[in-house]
Order: sequence, then C-alpha cells, then structure tokens
Amino acid sequence: MIEKKLKQYTDLASEKIGGQVLYATDDFFAEKENLIKEGRGIFITDKYTDRGKWMDGWESRRKRTSGHDWVVLKLGAEGKIRGFDIDTNHFLGNHPPFASVEAIHLDNDISDWSNTDDLSWDRILPKSPLDPGSQHFFEIDSDNVYTHVRLHIYPDGGVARFRVYGDVYKDWSKVNPQEVMDLALVNNCGKALHCNDMFFSVMDNLISPTTGKNMGDGWETKRNRTPNNEDFVILKLGHQGIVHKVIIDTKHFKGNYPDSCAIDSCNCDNDDVILSNNHKWEPLLPQQKLEADTEHHFEKEVLQTQRAVTHVKLKIYPDGGISRLRILGTIK
Repeated sequence: MIEKKLKQYTDLASEKIGGQVLYATDDFFAEKENLIKEGRGIFITDKYTDRGKWMDGWESRRKRTSGHDWVVLKLGAEGKIRGFDIDTNHFLGNHPPFASVEAIHLDNDISDWSNTDDLSWDRILPKSPLDPGSQHFFEIDSDNVYTHVRLHIYPDGGVARFRVYGDVYKDWSKVNPQEVMDLALVNNCGKALHCNDMFFSVMDNLISPTTGKNMGDGWETKRNRTPNNEDFVILKLGHQGIVHKVIIDTKHFKGNYPDSCAIDSCNCDNDDVILSNNHKWEPLLPQQKLEADTEHHFEKEVLQTQRAVTHVKLKIYPDGGISRLRILGTIK
C-alpha cells in the first residue's frame, strides 16, 4: 500500500522540522501556512471569518481570470523526495480538480518568490486528478536532492495538508569530525525505526529539532501493568559516531514520566538485522532515575568506550512519556 510505504519516510516539509510556506499566489480564504501543520485539519461547522467560511488548510478564492494558483514551500531538511500526500480533507465543494508538483535545489533563497517561473524547476508530479475530501498519495522515482517544492492547483480551491515524504540528505564530507552534534536529530538524517508501543504519541517526536510544545508532542506509551515491564524505541543515527553526551527531556510529562531509563547501542549497517533482533546490543547509558518535566543531562554516566555506534535503543521503566532524546557526539 502506497500510504504505508510513504509514511516510513520523513515529511521533509513538516513545520515541526523547520519547513516553511514562503509564497502563495492567493490565500484569500485560508492561510497557506496551514498546509504543513500537524494532523489532517479540522472542521468547525459554525466558524466564519470576515472573508467567509473558516477552513483549516490553504484556500484561494474563485479564479475569474486565466491561469491557476500555486504555492512555494521550503523543506525543513533538504532531501530525496519519495512521494506526496495532497490532502483535500473537508474541502468538498471547493477542492481543486487537479494538482502538480515541481521541485528545485537552491543554495540560497531568492528575494522575490512571486516571480519563480524562470527558475529551473523539475516537474516531478505531472498534472494529476484530485477528489474532494480525500488523501492522495503519489510515489516519486527520483534520486535528486531538493530544497524547495512548488505545488500547483488547477485552477483554484482548497488543500488541507501537503506532505513531502523523503529521505533527509546531508553532505557529511562538509562536517568537521571534531564537531559535537546531535547524531539522532531528524535534520541530521536520524530516524525512528521501531518501538514496542506509542499509544498516546509517536516515536518520531523524540528527534524533532524543536522543544516539545505539549504532552502530545513526545513519545508516550500506555500504562503497563506487567511487573518489571520495559518499553523501548530504536533510533538509527544519521551517521555512525562516538557518543559523548545524552539528553533526555521529560518536558510536560508530570504524572506520567518513566521512573527510569537506560540506553543500549550497536554498530550495524543493516536495519533489517536490527529490527529482527539478530544483533547484539551493548550498554551505552546504565539505568538512570528520571524526574518529571525535567531536561536530564548525562555525560559522565555515558560509557566512554570510544566505540562507534550506528543505532541506539532507549529503554524506559516501566512505561510513560519522553519529550525529546538528544544523542550528542562526533562522527566517525
């Protein structure tokens, strides 16, 4: 299924990782910035503005001239695009019948996004039909690295959300091997691979670049009544490296933070081996007590073996919520 396949990738345009909506030809009814917000958008029956019905998405006015509307987005992390979700959720009598997508790699932003037709855009999604109130998943076959995309709608209308799924790209040859950086950060190609439970909120939040905004913006498991239970999440580092420090943030988690945690690590070039549990894990951070709504810094507690690692496994006891996990180290 295309949807399941694409959701294994990172949403490169997500507001959460730094995506921005730079320009739209028209957002008279609903603001362009809504395109990259979380969720699919909501509908409030009796909510209106002085311009008409309030809609949780991007909506242009009815076009009475030739042409069509479009919007430019800057990806939060440059990368290789694997597909899109163009979601017309709640747009029933006002959705665009067709859409297409272009992409480009720019070293620097331009000053005037209203005049971008002269740029060397690659059309990576041809003009494609859209249905009302629906998610539309499209796969893309390209290994080019892009920084910006332009979504065209024909001729006008409303789109609730726009997802740009892909692999984050980073030129590691330009990174100083002495620079301490967050090796697990999504913008540094880190990826959440698997967890045993994410009942309340998803594991991907752990490696977002922002500070958690509320209790839903973290990784939280359900209450587990099994004695000595261990919940866990496995993260792939963006680049193998030496870990010098770990930060575990329980921000917003006050009555539901884990009692304690530990981290294991390993070095493996095959994610399938990791996920099949056929690889040996070594302790990286011995079990540590945690506190509510606190940013915990562990440096001297990290086992300094100078062993390069590629994956980490955060274990929490017995259950609960973690807002962010930072794995600070140098590439190897």
